[in-house]
Amino acid sequence: MDERIAPHVEELSRVLGNRYTEEIRAELEKLLQYRVPLDEAKRTILNRFTSRSPASVQVKDLVGGMNGFDIIGRVISIEKKNVTVQEDKRSVFTGSFGDGTGICSFTCWDDMSLKAGDAIRIKNAYTRMWNNRPELYFGKRSVIEKLPDDQLQDIAEMSHAKPKKLQDIAPADVMASSEVVIVEMYHRDISLKGKMLTITEGVIADETAKLPFTSWTPLRGADIGSFIHFEGASIRIFRGLPSINFSDNTTISLIAQPEKLPFTLHSVSSAADPVPILNVLDKSGIFDVTVAGNIISVRPGSGIIERCPVCNRVTQKASCRAHGPVECVSDMRIKFILDDGTGSLHVMLNCELSEAVYGKTMYEAEKMARESISKEVVFDDMKRVLTGKYIAIRGNSSKNEFGVTLVAKSAWCPDADLKGRMDILLKRIEGQVSNNG
Repeated sequence: MDERIAPHVEELSRVLGNRYTEEIRAELEKLLQYRVPLDEAKRTILNRFTSRSPASVQVKDLVGGMNGFDIIGRVISIEKKNVTVQEDKRSVFTGSFGDGTGICSFTCWDDMSLKAGDAIRIKNAYTRMWNNRPELYFGKRSVIEKLPDDQLQDIAEMSHAKPKKLQDIAPADVMASSEVVIVEMYHRDISLKGKMLTITEGVIADETAKLPFTSWTPLRGADIGSFIHFEGASIRIFRGLPSINFSDNTTISLIAQPEKLPFTLHSVSSAADPVPILNVLDKSGIFDVTVAGNIISVRPGSGIIERCPVCNRVTQKASCRAHGPVECVSDMRIKFILDDGTGSLHVMLNCELSEAVYGKTMYEAEKMARESISKEVVFDDMKRVLTGKYIAIRGNSSKNEFGVTLVAKSAWCPDADLKGRMDILLKRIEGQVSNNG
């Protein structure tokens, strides 16, 4: 399979329940040959294959671009809004919808006589991305079936987000509750509506994951190392990464007996073992994840580059697309594809990490470029040095229409434990054989 489309085939297959992989590959290749834009090709394939067999899904499974599915849950809240669509004023109904696995936002384009507390089955629903998260949509082409009230949890229970492990917080979630420990914490002054406000930011963790948080309310009695229980925190999504937001509506309490929790400050602060890349591809984004694999391709755009001194964008011919002609600032980066046998993803290294991994400083690379009168010599040398190299990367992953990218915070060459890597590979092969019968 062409390495350029492999991540997109894997992504589409997962969204469709790990089915139709070969058909998806063939269809995507054909559409790209006809010069259909990648994001449009993926939407076309998703629409075509989801229409084959509408499935019943849960809130936790919602991702952008789904079509023709059924979902059962309860209307948590609903309000009527007046909007303008293509210069046409109309009324829509927005609110929140829950099913016990999560709470998501929804938009209903027609008056379905719904009210808060209704237990319903929505047939032929679809999702679209809104504010970086998948939102549930339905309208006159959908079928709304009212269900017996006792078929689902009551609204009081449904409207409170059930406690989740951090790794289980889904892109569609608008609220979350959990038990965590604060591993990083600092204060920052910001200007909000002309007033200065002190907010608290940092990182929280449990035994499954870490996530950034922002508190708009004082965290009294809490500090680094404090174990807290929170309920009703709002979730914001940026580049596929969830972040936790505490407000006046969030209930936060210190945990009296943290020794009963399955994690400690030390255990969550230690560097995690590398996870299979396949696990990273399954998520819209992961905060602070470690992977290891072989560099199979150093991508164009690596090497000596120039940036705008104002916005830090990469410039072309001394011109920034936002600020026009500028006095550029030199920089160096490396973009490559990392593969561990379970999947592949894009990795981005900044100048400092590029120097460590490449083995040459930016000064030395610029000297090479000047002597050869071409920056391409640096790119070619990077390909020669790095292709095939086994490397570990730690950073934050995010997903877009081009696949999954890991922006590295640290990078290193693991010990040459060839036997250990062979044992892991054999276990994966044995697992696949047993799963296939």
